[in-house]
Amino acid sequence: MEYFKLTDADAADALPLSAEAGWNQTEDDWRIFIRHGHCFGIRAEGVLVATAAALPYDGFGFVGMVLTTAAWRHRGFGTRLLGCAVVALTGAGRIAVLDATPAGRPIYGRQGFLPIDALERWAGEAVGTPRTVSVPVATIAEFDALAFGARREFLFADFLRRPGTVALIEPGGCAIARNGRRATQIGPVVATHEAQAIELLRRLLGHLRGPVFLDVPTRWISLVEWLEAQGFRRQRPFTRMALHRARQFGHPARLFAVAGPEFG
Repeated sequence: MEYFKLTDADAADALPLSAEAGWNQTEDDWRIFIRHGHCFGIRAEGVLVATAAALPYDGFGFVGMVLTTAAWRHRGFGTRLLGCAVVALTGAGRIAVLDATPAGRPIYGRQGFLPIDALERWAGEAVGTPRTVSVPVATIAEFDALAFGARREFLFADFLRRPGTVALIEPGGCAIARNGRRATQIGPVVATHEAQAIELLRRLLGHLRGPVFLDVPTRWISLVEWLEAQGFRRQRPFTRMALHRARQFGHPARLFAVAGPEFG
């Protein structure tokens, strides 16, 4: 079977794949990959059964949305599309980065991916008063670029146009939350130190209600303790890996929650 590049018309067909896997992405998230990156798919019997995507940034890019519906697994679709996504980045001179599950880490390791960070997804319940708060895209993008290592205004412009998005800034820090399919997704959270990150999260949660996810580097012990005190629980670990590179990007000391495994 031949792969093809997804277009906007395919976004609705892609959503059932991530939903089947229990992931939090929305149709809007799929459109980011389609419009700003490279999203590959395979159809069988007229149905989209496998995908993989590459989202390019300056100097590097993220591979994600590597999915195959259960009935069509073990046919090599995922491996083939993963290869397409990696080449879409490396062929343009970018380093490929991805977030691997514990099961996927040894597989990616054999392909030359090296661990550069350890993260955990935390799940909890917000009991604040829902209120949309927005800030200029350029301000969020500036703080994020310092911590993350690349500018990505297009990502935050998309997040901030969505109903229900909450974004906060203060000197040296920012935090953003957007609606997901299963829960509100918090991230990125950027701060000059851990106490500031905790305060940003406290304020952010005050504007949210319902299930909340955030993906936190394991190095932030005080932040993790604070999350546990708020009733958050670890959901799953994952490892950020880069192809043939063992160093992180940006300034990890300022990144307290990432935008998500799919976006980096």
